[in-house]
Amino acid sequence: MKKLILNTSLLAVLSLFCGTIQAQEKLYKNEFPISDVTLLDGPFKHARDLNIEVLLKYDVDRLLAPYRKEAGLPEKAKCYPNWDGLDGHVGGHYLSAMAINYAATGNAEFKKRLEYMIAELKACQDANTRKYPDWGVGYVGGIPNSAGLWSKINAGEVGAIWGAWAPYYNIHKMYAGLRDAWLYAGNEDAKNVFLKFCDWGITITQGLSDTKMEELLGNEYGGMNETFADAYQISGDKKYLTAAKRFSHKQFLEPMSQNIDNLDNKHANTQIPKFIGFARIAELDGDKKYEQAGRFSWETITTNRSLAFGGNSRREHFPGVASCSDYINDVDGPESCNSYNMLKLTEDLFRMQPSAHYADYYERTVFNHILSTQHPEHGGYVYFTSARPRHYRVYSAPNEAMWCCVGTGMENHGKYNQFIYTHSGDSLYLNLFIASELNWKNKNVSIRQETNFPYGERTKLTVTKGSSSFKLMVRYPEWVKEGALRISVNGKAVNYSALPSSYICIDRKWEKGDVVEVKLPMHNTIERLPNVPDYIAFMHGPILLGAKSGTEDLKGLIADDGRWGQYPGGKLLPVDQAPILIEDDIQNIAGKLVPVKGEPLNFTLKVKMENPIDVKLEPFANIHDSRYMIYWLALTNNGYKSYMDSLSTVEIEKIALEKRTIDFVATGEQQPETDHVLQKENSNSGNTNNEFYRDANRGGFFSYEMKTNSETDLSLIVRYWGAEWGGRKFDIYIDNEKLLTEDNTGRWNQSKFQDIEYAIPNAMLKGKSNVRVKFQALQGNTAGAVYFVRLVRAKNK
Repeated sequence: MKKLILNTSLLAVLSLFCGTIQAQEKLYKNEFPISDVTLLDGPFKHARDLNIEVLLKYDVDRLLAPYRKEAGLPEKAKCYPNWDGLDGHVGGHYLSAMAINYAATGNAEFKKRLEYMIAELKACQDANTRKYPDWGVGYVGGIPNSAGLWSKINAGEVGAIWGAWAPYYNIHKMYAGLRDAWLYAGNEDAKNVFLKFCDWGITITQGLSDTKMEELLGNEYGGMNETFADAYQISGDKKYLTAAKRFSHKQFLEPMSQNIDNLDNKHANTQIPKFIGFARIAELDGDKKYEQAGRFSWETITTNRSLAFGGNSRREHFPGVASCSDYINDVDGPESCNSYNMLKLTEDLFRMQPSAHYADYYERTVFNHILSTQHPEHGGYVYFTSARPRHYRVYSAPNEAMWCCVGTGMENHGKYNQFIYTHSGDSLYLNLFIASELNWKNKNVSIRQETNFPYGERTKLTVTKGSSSFKLMVRYPEWVKEGALRISVNGKAVNYSALPSSYICIDRKWEKGDVVEVKLPMHNTIERLPNVPDYIAFMHGPILLGAKSGTEDLKGLIADDGRWGQYPGGKLLPVDQAPILIEDDIQNIAGKLVPVKGEPLNFTLKVKMENPIDVKLEPFANIHDSRYMIYWLALTNNGYKSYMDSLSTVEIEKIALEKRTIDFVATGEQQPETDHVLQKENSNSGNTNNEFYRDANRGGFFSYEMKTNSETDLSLIVRYWGAEWGGRKFDIYIDNEKLLTEDNTGRWNQSKFQDIEYAIPNAMLKGKSNVRVKFQALQGNTAGAVYFVRLVRAKNK
């Protein structure tokens, strides 16, 4: 393919949309086609337009290279090296982004790239069908060594799934891309390739028992159940609905349908797409079990595990409900992918039951998280949004980073017009206050929404074309006080009885020139960290306010193509040295925010502060290239005294421990490990929460020589991290004698360090001035991670 270069004149070209573009209405019955909602000037249109520039910098042939390679077709371009092993996943997202942005803008360049990609993928599908008749009929994937993997799965060897990097997650992105190419761009070839690919998905697993299928689904599989539900709605063939239910993980379906939360320390973005699938099945089949599982999963995530900007997860996993302080201590905050998927789940649930409760969450997440994950100048995407005080975020660069959140970012900024308006029967729902124009073709009506919200507290709707009777459902947001919202039609006030987090219904015949004005008075509030009331965030209406806290050591601000480029490389600043707000009336501390004259949504904070910084609060979505604060430790004067006393107690305990200590190894650090004669095999070092560790896997070990001073009555104190995942069973040896077998698999489920003391029998110590302490991984498990090893005297000594 000749390199496709952006022609700026194409941005103004609107090609004619064929009738099949209305496929979006067939699949999502109460949503308007993206092409029928036009964004007007404002932050969301800016984000969309900037994203278009970024998307057209990507090399399509490199995105397709893994598919051609696995199909045995001649190479046209090299694969991207970043995140090798998950080859092809971004190609699926990119195909979705081409379709979405073509529907939103009519940009002919997107149509050209989309059609080229579909032709290439069809060629790959045909080649796989010819080359691999035993397992590959209909297959389209870029997974390395696809033939080795899928031939084993086809033979019932489901354990092979763990030898590759989330294969079903990977191919789900291409399933979604093919579906979207039909859904948003009306490409019939894409639909045909999609359905043949779905047939392959059924065939490859048809020989698996229910037990083996459930084992297979233990590996991250994206939204495969959603995929088959969509295939059912597209085709009407019930075999796809059966497959959708077969690809629904019973480990989560059963408890969630009974309002039982089993998400503690589970990988978050593995689970959320499953819940989307539950909701889609319920929407199409009316199955109440699936519906309840979808609704409860949404409720428990948004209520118990989500932050003020709408995101969830730390270190990619859900914290325990009682452990949301992890959000403060951990560096890696919510993934952008999680919010992308939570918005999809919200849309599904809203279609089944329109509720302002869902729309309130949607607004919060779009305005605070999704919009903030794009750099406003170069357009890079964000992976983690840390809630740790005084940390910062990293951005991608085109053709360098191939993270999962790059893929979802490609789509996010083209979909801002998807949920502004929805409809049900003769009701039109105004869900979001975003400047836009709706062409409601079924009613032959156009409506223009003019607003600079959230910088202004009003929006105006004008009927610009047509005449029709319908109910206008205006959202009464949860953040407007009861009775404070004002609404008028053609200057005449509308009386209502609705409460916050509901809809106000205006039922009438609408004429061209009718004007609806809505006043949305915002006020300042605080929002406490879930189950951690001492940490607060400041909100103005639905907008999260943050404060810049410095630009020192922003290492890795724009990521390279390294495997771990999504992680900030700058130093961690201690949490206990972050600003502390001291105020006896914390519930009303938002009253201490003082507006900055001439700067809308900017505030100073007039409150007593320890470890003070110059605070200027502004919308978090506007903060880039800086460290920041979004959660603040807020204590009363007495609470602050108790807090400082507790720090003193910790210091006393630290001194006492040092007196007991004979030897100490800071594991993972070069000089201490050299000093203690490190020996290792299949062992790695790393860093969590600013502490280094060492672990071992694949039957490996690590060991240190430690002095005893020829003493007995000694113990080992070993530090572990309390939220490890995967098998963590290992043996601890003193010289060549086994002290014990330890198993930390799912042991604590708390994101904090755990210091465990092990008494050493005197027989293992007698007559020795040194011992070698060894951590030996058991088969299929990891030893550690170990953050330090301390040899200490018994407490009574």
